[in-house]
Amino acid sequence: MTAMVLVVALGCLGHVAAARRLRRRGDRWPHRRDAAFCAGGTVLVVSLVAPWDGWPPLTGHMATHLGIGMIAPLLLLLGRPVTLALRVLPVGPRRRLLSCVRSRPAALLVWPPLAALLHSAGLWAVYRTPLLAAGHHRPWLHALVSAHLLASGVLFAFAVLALDPLRHRAGFALRGGALLAAAAAHGILAKSLYATGPPGTSYAASDLHLASYVMYYGGDVVGIALAVLLGHQWYAAGGRALVRARRALDAKTAGPGQHP
Repeated sequence: MTAMVLVVALGCLGHVAAARRLRRRGDRWPHRRDAAFCAGGTVLVVSLVAPWDGWPPLTGHMATHLGIGMIAPLLLLLGRPVTLALRVLPVGPRRRLLSCVRSRPAALLVWPPLAALLHSAGLWAVYRTPLLAAGHHRPWLHALVSAHLLASGVLFAFAVLALDPLRHRAGFALRGGALLAAAAAHGILAKSLYATGPPGTSYAASDLHLASYVMYYGGDVVGIALAVLLGHQWYAAGGRALVRARRALDAKTAGPGQHP
């Protein structure tokens, strides 16, 4: 756990230092990206080390998983870490990173339907199989589950928002459809937990109900945030397309020797 906190802290410091380097050489880099990335790191650390002893046990687990698998990934992605790295790295490492980001395996992992499936299937496996019960007695398994939730959450947010360079950016309809499907799977899972706890566990009914509320409404908040950001991208892309079409029309209708 200490090692994870140290890695997150170093990542945030590295992000801020790289952004500062960009600004010193005169490049524009919004401060809100630094704030988002550091906020994501903070949520991740708090989720990992927060004392949940005073909470009902399943509700504490749910709050941890919500922070690790949904809130932190969104905030980290809004910091545009890949774009930042591509702008500050030397030529050699920059080319290697770009080739990795645009490789076929990376393109497959961030294909929206697959990213949504990995994200949703991981949550269903945790709460609808004996995996959660087994993790109580095996710290390594609990750490593995947390790592999967973080990785799948990052891939899903990356696939939906497509903020950093990709081999092929999926269309808005496909990304929106994947987001809706993941939200539906998440909502169904939360409702099922209200009635029946994870296999191999014996949580109190009040704990099940509160945990399902945390999952349902917390997931809705993150899903709405993703939808708003995606809608903003869609709107901006439509505006740019209209401007290009208008310029093309002006150029086509301009007479010989006239400037549009």
